[in-house]
Amino acid sequence: MDFVNKRIWFFLTSVLIITPGIIFLIIGQGLRPGIDFTGGSSMNIGFSQEVDPNEIRAKLSELGYVDAIVQKLGDDTFFLRTVQLDESDKNNLVQEMENSLSPEGLQLLSFDLVSPMVAKETLVAAFWAVIAAAVGIFFYLWWAFRSVPKPFRYGAAAIIALIHDTVIVIGIFAILGVLFEIEVNTMFLSALLTVIGYSVNDTIVIFDRLRENILLYPNRSLESIANLSISESLGRSLNTSLTILFTILALMLLGGPTIRVFLWVLLAGVVVGTYSSIGIATQTLIIWEKGDIGRLFRRIRPASESN
Repeated sequence: MDFVNKRIWFFLTSVLIITPGIIFLIIGQGLRPGIDFTGGSSMNIGFSQEVDPNEIRAKLSELGYVDAIVQKLGDDTFFLRTVQLDESDKNNLVQEMENSLSPEGLQLLSFDLVSPMVAKETLVAAFWAVIAAAVGIFFYLWWAFRSVPKPFRYGAAAIIALIHDTVIVIGIFAILGVLFEIEVNTMFLSALLTVIGYSVNDTIVIFDRLRENILLYPNRSLESIANLSISESLGRSLNTSLTILFTILALMLLGGPTIRVFLWVLLAGVVVGTYSSIGIATQTLIIWEKGDIGRLFRRIRPASESN
């Protein structure tokens, strides 16, 4: 199959997928941060009788927690996030909700407290973790592919694919945040780093086959070798991705709500990572080799000068 000559369709597909995420990032003014990033208190409560989420929101507003977040986790189980509560405030809130909404009783399943200072430190540490991972991956690939011409491009292409995957996953959660009030937390960041690792791993599989074929067929064009390498690696990449997807789906069905965000990120990341290894990373090498980027900038420059 001629993957290389379809590269414009790969890039167009990525633009169409990324654009809605960017729009929702603007609409929602970024991702919806969870307690890990904003500070405050969160609790999981199980009610003994059926309760409507709007009734919970109304009661919290009545108690003065106007900006509280309420999410339904399961049958009569809810996640609540409020401003920082001390022990007395927590007990009063739970008691008021029991008296008004669930006279038959309720169960406080969990309660977490995060100070704003810890939340800020978590956010800064997460930012540097992503930067460190990207830099480490770039230099490792540059060194690992030193036996082929222009190894710098392999590291750069992998980082471009990595950024592509990250932007798509963030865009998906921007959409979920606006439409379904899904928050991001440290689980989201852990999953995002896992996605970065998986995406690069899948890219390296194709790049490694490309390196072997370049050395094996020195007289063939890079486009021909890229098509051959993708075809030879496609079965392995798809089998690996499907195996991981089945595992994630099993965890979604049988796992608890606490890891649901982690699993959603992995689900999106595995699909996007497999696609980007073929449609973004490898195609970036090709357009770089053919000088398409330089020609594009040369076309843009006269147009801007004439204006």
